[in-house]
Amino acid sequence: MNKLEDLRAQKAAIALGGGQKRIDAQHDQGKLTARERLDLLFDKGSFVEIDVFVSHRCNNFDMADKHAPGDGVVTGYGTVEDRLVFAYAQDFTVLGGSLGEYHAEKIVKVQGMALKMGAPIVGLNDSGGARIQEGVNALSGFAKIFYNNTISSGVIPQISVIMGPCAGGAVYSPAITDFIFMVDKTSQMFITGPQVIKTVTGEDISAEKLGGAMTHNSISGVAHFIGKDDADTLAQVRDLLGYLPSNNLETAPVCDTGDDFNRLIPEFNDIIPENVNKAYDIYDIIKKLADNEVLYDVMPHYAKNMVTCFIRLNGQTIGVIANQPKFLAGCLDINASDKAARFIRRCDAFNIPLLTIEDVPGFLPGTDQEYGGIIRHGAKILYAYCEATVPKITMILRKAYGGAYIGMCNKELGADLVLAWPSAQIAVMGAEGAANIVFKNDIKEAADPVAKRQEKVAEYEEKFNNPYRAAEMGYVDDIIEPATARQRIISGFDMLASKRQSLPAKKHGNIPL
Repeated sequence: MNKLEDLRAQKAAIALGGGQKRIDAQHDQGKLTARERLDLLFDKGSFVEIDVFVSHRCNNFDMADKHAPGDGVVTGYGTVEDRLVFAYAQDFTVLGGSLGEYHAEKIVKVQGMALKMGAPIVGLNDSGGARIQEGVNALSGFAKIFYNNTISSGVIPQISVIMGPCAGGAVYSPAITDFIFMVDKTSQMFITGPQVIKTVTGEDISAEKLGGAMTHNSISGVAHFIGKDDADTLAQVRDLLGYLPSNNLETAPVCDTGDDFNRLIPEFNDIIPENVNKAYDIYDIIKKLADNEVLYDVMPHYAKNMVTCFIRLNGQTIGVIANQPKFLAGCLDINASDKAARFIRRCDAFNIPLLTIEDVPGFLPGTDQEYGGIIRHGAKILYAYCEATVPKITMILRKAYGGAYIGMCNKELGADLVLAWPSAQIAVMGAEGAANIVFKNDIKEAADPVAKRQEKVAEYEEKFNNPYRAAEMGYVDDIIEPATARQRIISGFDMLASKRQSLPAKKHGNIPL
C-alpha cells in the first residue's frame, strides 16, 4: 500500500467512528451519527473536517488499549446558505461521546477559529459526559470550553443542539450559548440524573420527564426550540442562522422576500375586540405584519404570555417582543420578563432592530410572583431595553398600564418611535380600578353609588384611557390607522437605519440577575 492509499484507508477508518455495530445502535435509537448530522447542517459537500487524527493520550485504567477515532468528536467548518459556519459534533459511537482532554482541545480550537474569523459556531451535543478515566483533565477541558463560550458571547452567534444525553458539567456550555435546540424523545439535559435524585431525595422520575426536550422547552425555559427528529432540528438551525449576522460587527442578511413594503392590512382596523377584557391572538397581528406572514418563534412553549420571535420586514431581520392576551391576559410575570430580557439583549448584541407590540394590563399579582422575585425579574426587562442601542419601535395596540407600560419600552426607556392605535389605553391603571381610587368619596356619597361609579368610570376613560392624552404630551409620536401599521413600521426602521448611540464607558453593567 502506498502512502496515498494508506492516508485514504486511515481516514475511512476514522470516518466509521466506533464501528458499524455502534453506528447501527445509534440508528436504532432514532439518532444519526455525528458526520451524518454535519452533512445535514452544512451545504452539500462544504464541510471540511479538521483535527481528524487527534486521539486521546490517556493511559489510566484500560484506556491505553482503547482506540478512539477523533477522540469522540468531529470538528470543522463549512457553509450554511453560502455563509461560513464552524461546528463540532460529539460522536456517541466513540466512547459514548465522552469528553476527555483532547476531545475538549478539539472543541476549544474550533471555538477559537470561529471567534477569529467572526463566524457562528454550532455545537452538536451527544455525550455521556466527562470521561471518568481522565479525571481532572476532563474537568479542565470543560472549563476551557465554558471560558470560550463566555468570551465569544455577544461577539459571534453560538448555537447548541442537544441530540442525545447531556449531563453534569456538560450542560453549562449550552446554557451559556445564545440558543439551545433539543430533539424530542432522544435528548436530555440535567445536572444530576434520575438515579442520583432517587438516591438523594427519594424521588422516582424518568430521564425524559426530568430533562427531556419538552420539559426544558415548556417548564424550565433552558431550551428554546424542539425538533421532532435530528433532520427536522438541523433544518431549524439552518433557518435560524439565516436571521442572524455572522458576528457583532455585521447586520443580518437582507433577503428579497417579494412582499410589498407598502402593503395595507385592512383587517387590522377591526381586529381589536370592543370589549377591553376580551382576548385575541397576537400571532394574527405579528404574522400579518411580517413579510409573507412568516415568523421564526423563539421559546414558543415557554411563558406563553410573552411572544418573542424573528420576522422580516422589507427583507430585514427584526426581533419582535409582544404581549399575548390569550395567556394570563398578556401580563408580565417572572418567566415572561426573563424570556423577553434575554431576547432583547441577544438582538441588541447582534444589531437586530426591536419591535415591541404592546397590550399589557400590568404585572401578574400574587404571592408566588412576589416571593419568586418579580421585582428583580421585572427589572431585567427594564435593564435590557435601556441598555439596547439598536433601533427600537413600540406599537401600542390596547392596554398600556402602569409599570408594565414602561416595561414594554416606552419613550423614556429608549423607544425611538412610539406608535399607538386608536384603541390604545395608556394610563396608570384601568378605568375601573382608577375610578374606585380617584372618585372614592364621590361614589360613596352618591344617592346611587352604582350609577355614580359607572359615570366616573366613563369620565376617566374619556379623559385618560385613550392614546390622545399621551400623544398631546409627546409620549406617543403618532396615532395611526391600524391598516397602515406595516407601512409605518417599515418606514420607521428605514429612518432609524443610521441610528448611532453610545453608552457610557464602563467595564460592564450589573444586570439584576
